[in-house]
Amino acid sequence: MSTILFASPVFGPIQSRRLGVSLGINLLPETGKVCTFDCIYCECGLNAQTKTSQKLPSRVLVAEELEHTLVKMQQEGRALDVITFAGNGEPTAHPHFAEIVDDVIKLRNRYYPDAKISVLTNGTQVHKEAVFSALMRVDNNILKLDTVDEDYIALVDRPTSHYSVHSQIEAFARFKGHAIIQTMFLKGTDADGHDVANVSDHFVLPWIEALKIIQPEEVMVYTIDRETPESGLMKASAQELDRIGELVKEAGLAVQVSY
Repeated sequence: MSTILFASPVFGPIQSRRLGVSLGINLLPETGKVCTFDCIYCECGLNAQTKTSQKLPSRVLVAEELEHTLVKMQQEGRALDVITFAGNGEPTAHPHFAEIVDDVIKLRNRYYPDAKISVLTNGTQVHKEAVFSALMRVDNNILKLDTVDEDYIALVDRPTSHYSVHSQIEAFARFKGHAIIQTMFLKGTDADGHDVANVSDHFVLPWIEALKIIQPEEVMVYTIDRETPESGLMKASAQELDRIGELVKEAGLAVQVSY
């Protein structure tokens, strides 16, 4: 199993397919993964195989290391498009996520006022008012919705606690357009031989109906880009992704397709 674990609490900058030059913020340990999903395609590996006893980085440490990095980048004349909450799991699960967002906004405004702030989240914590409000304050609130099929979610995304896709759709609609939906399309089989393709109309058309309810400012359609923990997974083709992108456009929504 191949895994990519990120330094904590700050890593990069890296060149993101979807966001440009991105400086990452990892609110999880650098020695393992902590997530409320256990996606079989996650580049950080499966939860059971990346356990860690290391503590989460503190709010103070995040602010100190981010400021140090931003000052260094500014002195070197380096460009920065976005500061992205990502890393080794679910960033909104950090108990001080909302306060850290406020710290990051202040530091961004001081050193790189034109940079955006993004959060990559599976949305499992948006029912918490502090998390919801914090996501409303960032520039790019990027929420995962791989499908609206509950069985597929249990097979591929594998939430670690109770998950209702219908409740998630309602919660995402609460953002009233201040949201970007990111969806992973893939093919192949999981470790038990189950078909995990979600590129057919059986999956895509109900997903588009959910997008119409959520009304996001943009939809990110993408596929796997690195080695996955389960070896039977395959990229969706450019033709399949383009077809899905066209259907999103026909629904009146902006879309970004990454191959």
